[in-house]
Amino acid sequence: MVGLRRIMIIGGSGSGKSTLARQIGAVSGLPVVNIDPMYWAPGWVQRPLAETRALSLAAAAQEAWVFEGNHGDTMDARAERADLIVFLDISRWVRLRGVLWRSLRFYGQTRPDMSQNCPERFDFGFLRTFVWGYDRRSRPRAMDVLARWQGKREIVHLCSRAAVHRFLCDPDMRRRLRGTGD
Repeated sequence: MVGLRRIMIIGGSGSGKSTLARQIGAVSGLPVVNIDPMYWAPGWVQRPLAETRALSLAAAAQEAWVFEGNHGDTMDARAERADLIVFLDISRWVRLRGVLWRSLRFYGQTRPDMSQNCPERFDFGFLRTFVWGYDRRSRPRAMDVLARWQGKREIVHLCSRAAVHRFLCDPDMRRRLRGTGD
């Protein structure tokens, strides 16, 4: 086992991607890259897709990162550079609870993983499309990405908060995250 330099985290909204990225960053010292600021300019202005793609690819070209987010257009490019791909395949109800908790916790404030002046808000359309509709719309695309990279990259498929906790607490994984794996 070797130390990990580039870790890609994907999963549905509310699955805990940003939280896991921060936790891995704290253990590893690797810089954390959040994709949401690449989608959203300050003031909730959606960036052109070409700009989002360029920002994502530039971040993925760096030597070390924990990159969280689902931008489908760049998943394969990020997977190409990743040492480890983590898929948070968390149930719809747990993700819904996560998004609702996040909305309450940060309501009216900009989350640490967002662009400036993008205060958290409650958005029923977001819940319907990106939380409730994830299993039908986006999860199959994530599964396709994982299938393409199976055997080429190390993949960890986590299906519960308890599994995420075990992953983070695993002594071998912690050694690899700190770059001291054998």
